[in-house]
Amino acid sequence: MSSTHVAIPEAPSYQRVYVWQWPIRVFHWITAASIVVLFTSGWLIGNPTLVSNGEAWEHFVMGRVREVHLVAAMVFTLAFAWRSAWFFLGNRHARSGFPYFWKPSWWRNLVTQGLDYLKLEAGTPHLGHNALAGLSYTLFIIGLGLVQIFTGFALLGQAQPGGLSDRLFGWVLPLLGGAMRATAWHHLAAWGFVVFVVLHVYIIFIDARQYRNGLIVSIITGYKFKRRRAAGETSKANDD
Repeated sequence: MSSTHVAIPEAPSYQRVYVWQWPIRVFHWITAASIVVLFTSGWLIGNPTLVSNGEAWEHFVMGRVREVHLVAAMVFTLAFAWRSAWFFLGNRHARSGFPYFWKPSWWRNLVTQGLDYLKLEAGTPHLGHNALAGLSYTLFIIGLGLVQIFTGFALLGQAQPGGLSDRLFGWVLPLLGGAMRATAWHHLAAWGFVVFVVLHVYIIFIDARQYRNGLIVSIITGYKFKRRRAAGETSKANDD
């Protein structure tokens, strides 16, 4: 009577890799918190639903909301400048996914990643950002962030004629056709951030489930997990 030996596949092993440096992680959470505060306070400024008992001059509720909005705008701007500097000062992962439009490899990665998401398949894992993530961050965080900074401080300059905001950003209002149009662009960009946050959270959970590489916790600890290649196996992982 012959015995049959069943080969048990070896469990994959993983390597712990330091990806996100502490300035990247701090920038992420400061920016996230400031966006929440900015959108909430901005919504209340555009739709002043807070009503206090008694005379308005005794409470100054909406004035405080505007102060909170301004402070959050300052924090967002500083975090934006910090992250922009760390693009050059950080490790290679700080620049991962950046839209290198002139590189065919970036376009190939963009198309491949987009198809993987449409098919809900796990494609090539990346330690840093893939091309699609990098493009979305560039369009939404950088693009919309600049719109918010320029229009926001230009509108602030109206309350401080001749002040720093007016001198630096006052030219934005006539460029956009006046304060009302600048306000409309400011509001539109704010809703663009809402769209980005929804998509960002959704894709983060999809990637975390597909790759199981510590994606979510990495923005706290800085570490991700890269699967070690077995003998004779061709790795599809991307170190960027």
